Amino acid sequence: MLIDRNVLRFIVLNDDPVLSALNKISMNKSGFVLAVSENGLLQGMLTDGDFRRWLTSTPEINLEAPISSVANTKCQTARIDAAPETISTLFSDRIRAVPLVDDYNRVVAIAFPSKAEMSIAGRLIGKGQPAYVIAEIGNNHQGDVDLAKRLVDLAKEANADCVKFQMRDLSSLYGGGKSSDANQDLGAQYTLDLLAKFNLKADDLFRVFDHAREQGIEPLCTPWDLPSLEALERYGIAGYKVASADLTNHDLLTALADTHKPLVCSTGMSQEAEIRESVALLKARGAPFVLLHVNSTYPTPYKDVQLRYMDRLAEIAGGPVGYSGHERGWVVPVAAVARGACVVEKHFTIDRGLEGNDHKVSLLPGEFADMMAAIRAVEESMGESGERAMTQGEMMNREILAKSLKAAKDIAEGAVITDDMIVVQSPGQGLQPNQRGALLGRKARRAIEAGTPFFPSDLQDEVAQARPFRFPRSWGIPVRWHDYRAMLEKTNLTLLEYHLSYKDMEVKLEDWFAEPLDIDYVVHAPELFKGDHILDLASPDDAYRQHSIGELQRVIDVTRALKTWHKRAGVPLIIVNMGGFSTSRAFPASARPALYARMEEALAALDRDGVELIPQTMPPFPWHFGGQSFHNLFMDPDEIAAFCAANKMRVCFDVSHSQLACNHFGWSMREFCQKVGPYTAHLHIVDAKGVDGEGLQIGDGAMDFAALASALEESCPDASFVPEIWQGHKDGGAGFWYALDKLEGWMGTKATGRSAMGAGLRLAQGN
Repeated sequence: MLIDRNVLRFIVLNDDPVLSALNKISMNKSGFVLAVSENGLLQGMLTDGDFRRWLTSTPEINLEAPISSVANTKCQTARIDAAPETISTLFSDRIRAVPLVDDYNRVVAIAFPSKAEMSIAGRLIGKGQPAYVIAEIGNNHQGDVDLAKRLVDLAKEANADCVKFQMRDLSSLYGGGKSSDANQDLGAQYTLDLLAKFNLKADDLFRVFDHAREQGIEPLCTPWDLPSLEALERYGIAGYKVASADLTNHDLLTALADTHKPLVCSTGMSQEAEIRESVALLKARGAPFVLLHVNSTYPTPYKDVQLRYMDRLAEIAGGPVGYSGHERGWVVPVAAVARGACVVEKHFTIDRGLEGNDHKVSLLPGEFADMMAAIRAVEESMGESGERAMTQGEMMNREILAKSLKAAKDIAEGAVITDDMIVVQSPGQGLQPNQRGALLGRKARRAIEAGTPFFPSDLQDEVAQARPFRFPRSWGIPVRWHDYRAMLEKTNLTLLEYHLSYKDMEVKLEDWFAEPLDIDYVVHAPELFKGDHILDLASPDDAYRQHSIGELQRVIDVTRALKTWHKRAGVPLIIVNMGGFSTSRAFPASARPALYARMEEALAALDRDGVELIPQTMPPFPWHFGGQSFHNLFMDPDEIAAFCAANKMRVCFDVSHSQLACNHFGWSMREFCQKVGPYTAHLHIVDAKGVDGEGLQIGDGAMDFAALASALEESCPDASFVPEIWQGHKDGGAGFWYALDKLEGWMGTKATGRSAMGAGLRLAQGN
């Protein structure tokens, strides 16, 4: 059983609107909230199930209704002092959380059934969660409060999750023993001498703990004795580390378990039978705990680390395990994470030459930061163990590098496809060669010119077709010079969005346009220019930035020239991926103002007369021609709104890109729409999945388009749009027609998404 005392993330006021409760459920990811009165008394519980039942039984849905009208006022509770075995009997398939209350019915904690995770100050620890990395400062502060605070700051900068200290009541722990006592062994004399010099008093440690919390990093502590535990309880520490030396100290272990706070227990210097005995004690007391595999040698030889023992330790624990390392360097902790360590602990110092046994096995701040980066990279690379699927980058490269089936000769519509009609050639833009057998014997559903790829739709009996579509806003599709005429003939679009390559900018427009078209247009500027130059108006390299300015000026000139060929054009829009990307890692937030400032300088150098540049909202991990980078700008909705307001500009709101940013940063997509919508001139409507699955066909991702349509109708009803489906132009635009058919149901003139309050639920939750 897990006892979580960090209850604020589950608490809402009884009179708050239902929508607030839903947002909190989305944030705490536990499927429920607890409704309390203004004086903190428990009034009821609202779960996902309660909300669904309310939706289906309420004739008129009002998300502003008070939580009290929806919450279950007869939820199961238990007293905080109830025996763990009594609380455990309350759990069932229906009841997965039990509020623990005091004598006044105030929520003190929440009990969860035993599972392979626990929580420290709201940070979940267990399988599927990022490893919880502890910077073990211990006594490496040398008894100096200022040095202790400095170590806290450096650990925070190195991205540690936690800083850990040690507390000893020397008179209790050593019975008044002194290092000058000639009867003491050499090792004890050495330890007592160090502690006499470097042990911090409780009040001094508490000042350091306060500093850590002010810096946004959680302090933990190892109490070496009962008086120290009592002092830490008075302070209100979030959890405890159990030293290897105390795993067999059942008196102290029992006292720690009875705090019901999370315990991180080292197992060094213990036999397996002793570990099992201590685990049984912790489980009997209902304590949430994680076991750390440790070899208590300073430094530990690599041959003695025995990482494979973590598997056996996990079986003994029946829950999460971790690793505390005393070996030199940081490669072993990274390997431990790859093997499933949920917690990593490493000693931390500013100088390995300082006096004290721990310094020589400690990491310096830069080394700790490198370890953190490596751990997070390994976690990200672990992925899933299910069926393999191509990544977005692989799909892009397959289009370029692979081979596909093409027509070896002209094939008439209705002709039976035979082997001599098929040839295997690059690029891989059509059916893969392994589909040859499936193609043979089928009747061609269309006339196919020699050299044209066969597509997956050639294996289908019915495919999406172009037809007239009805939308209340201006709309179109992405086109190139070579296919815009064919697309114009297929449907009733009101604008063309020309996607330019750097080669497209070298043509003569009169070679592609015979007479002015009765239509509006938008231009999507190239991202890649000749010489592998990716446009970046925020580059710190002045020459590179000037090159980008020159290339974008050429795009502006081409866009102005296009106006002659479009009768309905007003001030043409130019969609620009403005830059601000990085290749090794994302920049910190503190670096972004300088990037925006350089971008503003670049914009001032452009002749924009007669056109409107609209920066495109960006994803966190953009695909730059088959490889992934990191974006830094035009992701944060507040930054986007501020930039637009300051520079009197609007944006191209790419909902796929921005949904990926919301997924990555944990933002609400509805709030994103509310902030960015008023500055939106044009929309790219397309599905998204995860943090880098962009440009997906409608329905292939995880976006809630009913909710999105409602949010866009409220925030930017006049913005034009295109379905920017990746490779939607193939097979005569089949991908576009399928997308438009789906979108018409949500965004078309007959759509009713605006009045469907329930449709906004997933978007309100940040989906």
